[in-house]
Amino acid sequence: MVSKNEKKNDREIKDRDLAMKVSTVSIVVNVFLSLLKLLAGVIASSGAMISDAVHSASDVFSTLVVMAGVHLSGKKPDREHPYGHERFECVASVILSVVLAATGLGIGFKGIENITGAASHQLEIPGIPALIAAVVSILVKEIMYQYTKNAARKINSGALMADAWHHRSDALSSIGSFAGILGARLGFPVLDPLASVVICVFIEKAAIDIFRDAVDKMIDKACPEETVEKMREVIMSTEGVIGIDEMKTRLFGSRIYVEVEILMDSSKTLVEAHNTAETVHDSIENEFPDVKHCMVHVNPAQPEE
Repeated sequence: MVSKNEKKNDREIKDRDLAMKVSTVSIVVNVFLSLLKLLAGVIASSGAMISDAVHSASDVFSTLVVMAGVHLSGKKPDREHPYGHERFECVASVILSVVLAATGLGIGFKGIENITGAASHQLEIPGIPALIAAVVSILVKEIMYQYTKNAARKINSGALMADAWHHRSDALSSIGSFAGILGARLGFPVLDPLASVVICVFIEKAAIDIFRDAVDKMIDKACPEETVEKMREVIMSTEGVIGIDEMKTRLFGSRIYVEVEILMDSSKTLVEAHNTAETVHDSIENEFPDVKHCMVHVNPAQPEE
């Protein structure tokens, strides 16, 4: 018979394997796109496409950070870290957000530099290869965003979700590149560097969102109210539970810890109280796979209660 701990360990191993598989695919795709965009940008004389290539190249580094975070977060608890290492994923997400923000600022400053210098020199008109590369990038990156996002939701990985948004920001930057290149070819050369500035804004927004999510998971933020309410319903449906005196939840990396004080008839025996508490514990951990541990305390109900 497989124990509860063995089931949890098997799930964590499968989650880690899925994250590594998705990350490996991301690296291969990003290397291909980076080279394609860089080549197209150089051949077609497109600053926006070269900026886009740099953004895709940064994705390779970010994915390596994700892989390191997932690997470290999967380490078993030890004497120095009895609650596990899940917060390494949050650290990876923070690093990703900083890298993403720095990349976006670099692209934005380069675009502004080209715009302000447009009066002193003739801006080149981007060629057709840049347009083709932009379309390919938009399609591939949106597919990668959906693929990575679905995997992140399946295993509740903040670092993997951050990487998914890195793909989405790359898709958005490619849309900006396409618009800028097309505008430049229609007679408005300044739209090509202007697209880099727009790309910068999208990237900074994604970086801020990733950073805020990681910080929330590092400071023991409570679960969303709807999740807590569902947990209450599961607990109150347990035979023998009269009420809930207190309930606390906290996010620990990608996992959840629950502490609940249930109310029971004071005439119940110690064995009966223990069995009910065990049922509540098992129900919460079974119904909510992201719950790493549920601590249940039993309070005796007074006659008036």
